[in-house]
Amino acid sequence: MLLGTMVAWQCGGPGKDKLPQEFNFTPDLNLLGVDPEQVESIDSLLQSFVDENKHSCITAFIAKSGNVIYNKAFGWKDVENRIPATTEDYYVLFSQTKAITTAAFMTLVEKGLVAVDDPVSKFFPGIPDRVITKVNPDGTYETCPVTAPMTFAHLMSHSSGLGAGLVGEIRRAEAERRGAPASFSEPPSGTAPCGQRSYYYGMEYMFPTLEEVMLDLARYPLGFDPGTEWDYHISTNMLAYMIERISGKTLREYVKETILEPLGMEHTDWYYASEELERFVKPYNAVDGKLEPYTTMFSDGTVCEDQTYCEGGLGLNGPIGDYARFCQMMLNKGTFNGRRILKAKTVELMTTINYLPEVNSGGKGFRFGLGFELYNELKKPAPAVSNTAYAWGGMLGTEYMIDPENDMIVLYYINMFKREFTYPKFLSKVYELLPDKEGDY
Repeated sequence: MLLGTMVAWQCGGPGKDKLPQEFNFTPDLNLLGVDPEQVESIDSLLQSFVDENKHSCITAFIAKSGNVIYNKAFGWKDVENRIPATTEDYYVLFSQTKAITTAAFMTLVEKGLVAVDDPVSKFFPGIPDRVITKVNPDGTYETCPVTAPMTFAHLMSHSSGLGAGLVGEIRRAEAERRGAPASFSEPPSGTAPCGQRSYYYGMEYMFPTLEEVMLDLARYPLGFDPGTEWDYHISTNMLAYMIERISGKTLREYVKETILEPLGMEHTDWYYASEELERFVKPYNAVDGKLEPYTTMFSDGTVCEDQTYCEGGLGLNGPIGDYARFCQMMLNKGTFNGRRILKAKTVELMTTINYLPEVNSGGKGFRFGLGFELYNELKKPAPAVSNTAYAWGGMLGTEYMIDPENDMIVLYYINMFKREFTYPKFLSKVYELLPDKEGDY
């Protein structure tokens, strides 16, 4: 399938004047057909999660047709010091960064600078073009040529083969020999590095820029032929590096220019001034019915002098209301805050086409578009979620979902490493709020 550059595509869909360009935070719930008792049942559910020490704090946001029908926080931003959570608190978003990076790349596509189906080698001749087939006892390995070149669609759907399979094993072994820091679950001791980093193989800790990390990654073959499997995360970092090569700007500069600033996401960033550190919720683990404080290294890494390291797969942080603006833009088919970020056809391309093979490591029914998981009858977090919905989330428990059929966005934020998966229970309550499809929205 040749997708081309899309520069000639027209916006399509309903006109901008029919789409909400700002949130209505004071809707009349009765006019919207929302039962206040159902809202109170969500309150009770979320408060119970806090009371039972399942979560230290929770912030939730629901908007239907731009009407905010839920925007509340529960629990404690800092349990030990009894600082209450608010809807303005900052959360470490980790992989929620990926969708924003992908949307930023698609603005380059719309400018005609690159096409979705272009081979990555067109812009980065050093991208691997061989697949590993065997690792020998002495650590050397054998390879064969790729059956088809890696494209940008492969990067955006996590099907590139970068760092996957046997390659991952080789890199982890090398990282151990170098004495590199371990992983998310066992972060390095001592002073946190500048910026949030993946720590997948320990290499990220050693380099001051994403470019150097990606050049190091490109020294290795692929773990599988592009497009034949799903392997999560590292592809979006390569996509971010390609944004820098194609745009001539840093990732942070380009994302701010094309996504964050036009949407009014004023508090979302990779880095902050030191006084903003107190706005982050404190991370915890839930262990045997108790909350245990965990490392703050990821929020601490947002405050430093050397701000050269930004990943595309993680690193953004901010309050729930900021990311809701991005979600509403996607629901609006590319427009919000009086600005068109993407064309409607671009949003459709990203959120309706599955780019993975039918059988993949994501499990039965797992589908992925460009930057988002695509829900369907076989795989979705709650039965009432429509089959048009798409979503993703972050490692610390931040979740978001965009449901076009119901004209609704839903966000659910916690920041915990070890926790119970309560999101489906919340979603089931959310869909009980909705009136019949013939309602007055």
